[in-house]
Amino acid sequence: MKKLSLLAIAGLSLLASNVMAAVKSEAVSYELDGTKFVGQMYYDDAVTEKRPGVLVVHEWWGLNDHAKNRAEELAKMGYVAFAADMYGEGKSTDKPEQAKEWMTEIASDVEAWRATANAGLEQLKKSDKVDAEKLAAIGYCFGGGTMMQMAYGGTDIDGVVSFHGSLPSAPDGTEIKTKILAFHGNADGMVPPATVNKFTEQMEKTGADWQFVAYGGDVRHGFTNPNAGKYGIDNLKYDEKADQRSWAAMKAFFDEIFK
Repeated sequence: MKKLSLLAIAGLSLLASNVMAAVKSEAVSYELDGTKFVGQMYYDDAVTEKRPGVLVVHEWWGLNDHAKNRAEELAKMGYVAFAADMYGEGKSTDKPEQAKEWMTEIASDVEAWRATANAGLEQLKKSDKVDAEKLAAIGYCFGGGTMMQMAYGGTDIDGVVSFHGSLPSAPDGTEIKTKILAFHGNADGMVPPATVNKFTEQMEKTGADWQFVAYGGDVRHGFTNPNAGKYGIDNLKYDEKADQRSWAAMKAFFDEIFK
């Protein structure tokens, strides 16, 4: 029998460790003002030290596979990711009318909106795998708007990232401590130029560290969701290039804020 070289042994060891390592997922139940929420925590169990945590907030559909898949990808990158529940246990739909009703209900009370997002952040911070001094949050569509509300409300976090978010403008006199990165499709009919202009004007007044990236061409709302075109809404469309570019830019942003 031939002896294995040290290089071969090292390769086998690496292969074994990769087989053993896996992203784990755990349901996390929590309550706020009598309402029960159930989010999903993702982490790589091969990582032993504490690591940065990233909150993930879903689109207006509720906590569905899109947000969970993104949280899982973040865990593969070495973060602990928590896909938060913003509507309450079991509230997820593929019906636009229902999604709009739930979103409107929470967005109509800004303080409750921020409190619900922060309740999800607290679940992430409670994890013994998370370095609570290194936190970020990302959100999609309604979740992108949630990122802005967290920033406007003074949430103690290193950075927030909005993907095709609703872009609510900052109230006059707002002081923003967190760094902001927002991605937008230039053909997004749900967030028209007037809304974008108001957002950027108000953001500049705050003196915040902010970045806004608009993708040209036919990049519409929902450009990160591969299932965007299945909901029967003309303005929703997946765009692979914008999805990949925005994800890469988010990675660079995390490298910066967590260095």
